[in-house]
Amino acid sequence: MVKQLIVGDAAHELAMTRRTLERLPEEHMTWKPHEKSMTLGGLATHLTNLLNWQVAIFLYPEFDLSTVPLRREPLERRADVLEEFDANAAKLEKLLAECDEKTLAEEWTLRSGDHIILRQPRAIALRTFGLSHMIHHRAQLGVYLRLLDIPVPGLYGPSADEEAN
Repeated sequence: MVKQLIVGDAAHELAMTRRTLERLPEEHMTWKPHEKSMTLGGLATHLTNLLNWQVAIFLYPEFDLSTVPLRREPLERRADVLEEFDANAAKLEKLLAECDEKTLAEEWTLRSGDHIILRQPRAIALRTFGLSHMIHHRAQLGVYLRLLDIPVPGLYGPSADEEAN
């Protein structure tokens, strides 16, 4: 039952994230709403990269943030973002299809060097560190779209843009 819940949850959130990424306006990929914010392209790239972190939950017993760069060069084209997102999503979906309840219950650790950030069963780590993290940044992307006057897709029902149609 846990696997069925995790797989369904992940499939829904991946589809909704892709739907949001499809709205990326290429002419604004270097735009950011505030000096401390990521650029639109940087945020979209981070969303695609978060899938690699979710894949790591299934491939390794732990993930050390001190060994990977937290930011990378932003992708500049919507097509590149979607291509990478689709490739990473396919890897995650394959791992989810192949895993079993025992794998989902195995302990997984997120650390930064010697500092342990969390230690949880893989299923919970996927939900918190993986999917919730992705949802958080997807919501940020929705704000960026709104500020740029790009129609925001409905994710859990119609958005204000969709209700107007």
